[in-house]
Parts: sequence; structure tokens; C-alpha cells
Amino acid sequence: MPVLLEQLNQDLNSALKQRDEVAVSALRFLISGLHNAKIAKGQDLTDAEIIDEIGKEAKRHKESIDAFRSGAREDLVKKEMAELAVLSKYLPQPLTETELEKIVDEAIAAVGASSAADFGRVMSTVLSSARARADGAKVAEIVRRKLAPNPN
Repeated sequence: MPVLLEQLNQDLNSALKQRDEVAVSALRFLISGLHNAKIAKGQDLTDAEIIDEIGKEAKRHKESIDAFRSGAREDLVKKEMAELAVLSKYLPQPLTETELEKIVDEAIAAVGASSAADFGRVMSTVLSSARARADGAKVAEIVRRKLAPNPN
């Protein structure tokens, strides 16, 4: 069993004992999703795959927060933010914009990108190396900016 999954199960047990409803809800849903991903894969998940799944779940929470904000449902925004905070403990530290720009520059050089037509190749290279440490929208913004023709 991967170390991270063991940690999640231990934290779930602790949250149950402390009657932390938010943590229990978030961790149960996450562990259920990990179990489904394990079944879909047909074998145990690695810690890296678990982190990817946690990242996907965190992204879902962020999208829900935006949707609930636009629907003026502050009660649900607070709940989603609390669950996102629980999940964030298990994610690696996000990359800074400077670090992201460096990775994008390296990817552009690696694939020989010279125009916006190379956007997809650069994005896949960056996202494969950054994994759950980078927000796809932020990466896309930086890649577009770097590949845009410079008006001189």
C-alpha cells in the first residue's frame, strides 16, 4: 500500500475520532475516488498517481467554488473551501510564476517551438513535468504569452 494512502486512512481515522465533519467528508470522498481509480487501472496506485488524483479533486473543488460564488451560495462556497483546505495538505507546494516560466522556457527549447501552432506540444511537455504542482490555466497563459509574436 502506498505511503500516502496509508496517511490518508490514518488521517481519516483521526478526523473521525475528533468529529471533524469537513475532514471526514473530504477524505472519505477522496479515498472513494482513489479506490475507483485503482479499479479502473487494475492495480494499486503509486504515490504520484495518488497525488494526481488529489490534484483533480482539488480542481473540482475550485470549480465548484467558482460556480457557487456565481450562484450566490456562500454557504456552499465555505464548505468547498474548507474541504479544499483539507486536500491541499496532501498536495506538493505549487510552483511560483518564476519557476513556471523557467519550465515553460525549457519546454519551448526542448520541442523547438517557435509559434502559437506549437502550443499543444509545449503544454503537454510542461504539464508532464510540473504534474500537480502547476495550474493548467496559469501554464496556458504563460505559454501563450511566450509563443505570441513580438510586435517590434
